[in-house]
Amino acid sequence: MLNEVDHWLERRSWSAAERPLPRLLAAKRAAGPAGSVSVVLPALNEEATVGDIVAAIRRGLMTEEVPLVDELVVVDSGSTDRTSEVAAAAGAKVVHRDEVLPRLPTVPGKGEVLWRSLLATSGEIVCFVDADLRDFDTTFVSGIVGPLLTDPDLAMVKAMYDRAIGDSPAGGGRVTELVARPLLNLYWPQLAGFVQPLGGEYAARRSLLERLSFPVGYGVELGLLVDALHTVGLDALAQVDVGVRRHRNQDGLALGRMAAAIHRTAHVRQARGPLIRPVLTQFERVPGGGFVPHSHPVDTEERPPMCTVPEYTARRTAA
Repeated sequence: MLNEVDHWLERRSWSAAERPLPRLLAAKRAAGPAGSVSVVLPALNEEATVGDIVAAIRRGLMTEEVPLVDELVVVDSGSTDRTSEVAAAAGAKVVHRDEVLPRLPTVPGKGEVLWRSLLATSGEIVCFVDADLRDFDTTFVSGIVGPLLTDPDLAMVKAMYDRAIGDSPAGGGRVTELVARPLLNLYWPQLAGFVQPLGGEYAARRSLLERLSFPVGYGVELGLLVDALHTVGLDALAQVDVGVRRHRNQDGLALGRMAAAIHRTAHVRQARGPLIRPVLTQFERVPGGGFVPHSHPVDTEERPPMCTVPEYTARRTAA
């Protein structure tokens, strides 16, 4: 590991307990409008968990006594279940992906939803939280928002945690260990200190996010992290330990598609050139014996920095 990263780990890695809520609230008051916080939950068919997450945030961080979060938005990316109804009933503002920037046709993918959420929110600090978390604790929000409120030199903060799988409190994060971590260590060694580089829980200043390109699919977390490093430097990035993350684990084939998208995102940032053939072929055994191939396109589209979108510029100017 680089000496620079060793030094960064000492200075830019914390536990959520190091910044108790009274300190964060005092920092938020002192920051004024620059301390406004929007929480975004990108959601696709998450009726089983999204309501509990929304309710916990409203109950713990959006009260008169603890007004840490100003805006809580669930961006529905085309759910066919009751995700929108459950989220709204729990107290979230629900926005449908297709209603944001309607002149531009939507494409499937988490990154697409996160990118559009910048137009659907107003906070100067934007906090992303995956909508499939179980046993949710509000430190997943306060922990990563806290450093941005207390340290003006920081621009992005990632959550770090143990990744549960099944009944085990650790052992998850297979794509991180097999794909993302080797790529980061080999090509962007300054980022080798991030415990969960692909984690979906992170907060950043709007002034940074609006300048970054967003891969539309699973590569969004790696893409944003690498581009943030090049835009603001390592010392403006940090991570906070928030405990254990439990969510719906995906099967091996889904992880393979995720890995391909992440590798493609890294490839573009290494060479800034197109892949020769952005397709992933996987195999499934069928009843009666034998394997059947299935080919899947790898996400290749990226949305431009939001600050280049006229509708976004007009909205920010009007505000």
